[in-house]
Amino acid sequence: MTQATGQASGLQSIRVFLEMIKFEHSIFALPYAMIAMIWATDRGWPGWRVFLLILLAMVSCRSAAMAYNRIADRDIDAVNDRTKMRAIPAGLLSLRQVNLFFFASIALFLVASACLNTMTLVLSPVALFVTIFYSRTKRFTWLCHFWLGLSLGIAPAAAWIAVTGHLTWPPIFLTLAVMLWTAGFDIIYALQDDEFDQANGLNSVPARFGRKRALIISRLSHLFAVVFLVQAFAMEPINWIGWLGPVFAAVMLTYEQSLVKVNDLSRVNFAFFTLNGCISVGVFIFVLIDRLAR
Repeated sequence: MTQATGQASGLQSIRVFLEMIKFEHSIFALPYAMIAMIWATDRGWPGWRVFLLILLAMVSCRSAAMAYNRIADRDIDAVNDRTKMRAIPAGLLSLRQVNLFFFASIALFLVASACLNTMTLVLSPVALFVTIFYSRTKRFTWLCHFWLGLSLGIAPAAAWIAVTGHLTWPPIFLTLAVMLWTAGFDIIYALQDDEFDQANGLNSVPARFGRKRALIISRLSHLFAVVFLVQAFAMEPINWIGWLGPVFAAVMLTYEQSLVKVNDLSRVNFAFFTLNGCISVGVFIFVLIDRLAR
């Protein structure tokens, strides 16, 4: 593997690490974890200690998963025009640097889990396995999008357990909603690589079923994501302001699906990042306003 540029150093290396783990994509799952935290707490606020530990656990677990993804896929990324400028194949970070970051992230996650409660510590290896193993699923199953969805979807369940020490139905329905929502938009994103995946023996819904059927599966995933989101909200004592959250998500997902066509992928990035970031933040804002208005 040829390194295209020199390794990053100083402040530049921080920027490269943040780019490597796509830190801005934390906005997908984090708001749903905060929703679960609010619902799990009588007053909507568990205190700064629990809040910061939840935040640390989420960021470190996701960082470990993204670092492992870059490690596992470094050879694949190097031959894909869309990904060959990622940190490792471009030579911006060494494999050793990314490995150190990976193990440091795992250590932080385990410490944060241990500081929350016994149940979070006991379940922390499960969370790590779910989030990290995603990188391997594309090698043997087209269901990889749903595994990725589960790795983000466990965020609200984990936040609920962090606050209460147990699990119940509202966060489970939130987990299912986030899982299907994520799978739906990841299938859209994978449309860009369908030919590459087929040529290199990688699995995805577009590579397995073609673009037309992939879009149908994506739309069905988003439909059921809204169904589960409504079910989660129905189990909580919320007023009409809170119910605007699922309505907002349904409208935005409909718009997102309208942007992508079988023969037109020009707006995939806008549909993938911008709209989905707006959806998660928007739903959270309605839940927060609902709680503050009581």
